[in-house]
Amino acid sequence: MTTTATPRARPDWPAQLRAHALRVTRPRTHVLGAVHEHPHASADQVHRVVRTALPEITVQSVYVVLADLERHDLVRRIDVPGSPARYETRTGDNHHHAQCVRCLRITDVDCVVGSAPCLHPGSAAGMTILSADVLFRVICADCRENGPESTTAPASPPRSEHV
Repeated sequence: MTTTATPRARPDWPAQLRAHALRVTRPRTHVLGAVHEHPHASADQVHRVVRTALPEITVQSVYVVLADLERHDLVRRIDVPGSPARYETRTGDNHHHAQCVRCLRITDVDCVVGSAPCLHPGSAAGMTILSADVLFRVICADCRENGPESTTAPASPPRSEHV
């Protein structure tokens, strides 16, 4: 898993966990660190990163930690069709994602200013809308420059970056 994002300052994970009334544990801090350093990673990819520091951690434990962190809004789960769930620590804003249909790279896309399509549905059947998840299906610049206009996705794991 590679990321082309610029390194970001590492948050104080123990303080973040305490602020959400969670106990500070090594699995939680390492999972948060892995997701922060590798945005849009799958649970399996997070597990590979975390087990370098915690060799005893299981992939099931990573899934449990991720679910717990998601419940407390410390990570955001991204569901991309045809791909395992992805995770990021960028929460609290309503940014969207673009995924290249060739290399499967996932990129953050900040919300547009002004009128955006389909963010206010005609009918929500009495439900209160909390957010809108928009996925732009794209051909990234690297893929556009390196091949024909095929939309066939490769079997390799997706890269990720922030815009």
